[in-house]
Amino acid sequence: MRRTLPALAGTAALALVLAACGGSDSEKSSANSSPKSDASADPASLKADLTWWDTSDPTNEAPAFKALIKKFNAEYPNVKINYQSVPFDQAQNKFKTAAESGSGAPDILRAEVAWVPEFASLGYLYALDGTPLLEDNNFLPTPLSSDQYEGKTYGVPQVTDTLGLMYNKKIFAKAGIDSAPTTWDEVAADAKLIKQKAGVDGIYLNAAGYFMLPFMYGEGGDMVDTDAKKIVVNSDANVKGIQTAQDMVKSGVAAKPDASDSYGTMMTLFKAGKVGMIINGPWEVANISADPNFGGFDNLGVAPVPGGSAGQGAPVGGHNYVIYSGMDQSKADAAIAFVKFMSSAQSEAFVADKLGLLPGNSDSYDLLKDNAKVAAWKSALQVAKPRPWIPEGGLFFGPLDEMATKVMVQGEDPKKALDETAQQYKSDVVPDYASE
Repeated sequence: MRRTLPALAGTAALALVLAACGGSDSEKSSANSSPKSDASADPASLKADLTWWDTSDPTNEAPAFKALIKKFNAEYPNVKINYQSVPFDQAQNKFKTAAESGSGAPDILRAEVAWVPEFASLGYLYALDGTPLLEDNNFLPTPLSSDQYEGKTYGVPQVTDTLGLMYNKKIFAKAGIDSAPTTWDEVAADAKLIKQKAGVDGIYLNAAGYFMLPFMYGEGGDMVDTDAKKIVVNSDANVKGIQTAQDMVKSGVAAKPDASDSYGTMMTLFKAGKVGMIINGPWEVANISADPNFGGFDNLGVAPVPGGSAGQGAPVGGHNYVIYSGMDQSKADAAIAFVKFMSSAQSEAFVADKLGLLPGNSDSYDLLKDNAKVAAWKSALQVAKPRPWIPEGGLFFGPLDEMATKVMVQGEDPKKALDETAQQYKSDVVPDYASE
């Protein structure tokens, strides 16, 4: 599945939110304060009809989640889960429509990580503090950080992901390279060897903002400083990082990204063995491994993203389970029990075995020691870095995508392009933040 980071239209106030299946503002406020949950009670005593919007791929991923619902109902026979598959790229608009109409939104949602702070800031998510969901939890701290807003926790990780260096082992062997590069300088050197000895391009860099973050993080940069409430996307550190990426293209070390479909071209070339390295995530492992031209999973190498002068860093991504705030306590208890079951170590390990997705529950990894596709990403996850988890977080990537296209495809000066990005952040995203 291709990672897409949809740009949200308008300001944060216009961002898309969850809405009640009925329920007044006073009910939302009361539920959001997280009264003591009884979700750990006898499973047979819980009775509720719950709607779950699953935004995963309906063909390749949904069957695994439907199988888990059957397992849940074997333990909780009186909790009915009304499963609805909602296309990821349509889900936010459906939420907005439901919020405006006051009906039709789900009790439980599979939310992209950037959505959670937005929805929480508007009061539409149930705070989970003090519930069984967070008792003795072993969720990975970085993915869990996306669920936290103003001191409360509003979701738990379903799956996590990050970016890593993916490489073709046969091409590496042909070029005489015996280990993955750990810095961008090493990437450039290895890419030259690949072109000289293997006759293919060394690396393809996708011209999208999300894929530029490892270059920015590698120099100690970020998009904003949330503590100082300052826009830092055009910092000297970020200019240096983006300059590194652009120099790879200008020097011929990296293939020039396609202007119309940078991501699709990257994947086509990599699977065909026409490029030695890419930066991408675990959502593509099954796709790459299944391609008859690639050579199977055994030919795929995975390593942490290379680093710059400040070290290595890649953005954390993934999806979380969240619960709508506007419901009575008995229904909330059932929803909490369902999410607790779905996010357990056993359930997330089941999904990982079926789909190759990375669990957000750290205990799942003890159950997946023999799963090579999951184990391959362990080191990459160790350098995953939280994005700025603020309500406007989903709005950062539209301007950042424009910057990436200008720099990587059109050859614009990185400083100029990043200054333009900072101006867009100031006018359209975080107007109350100070500029560099």
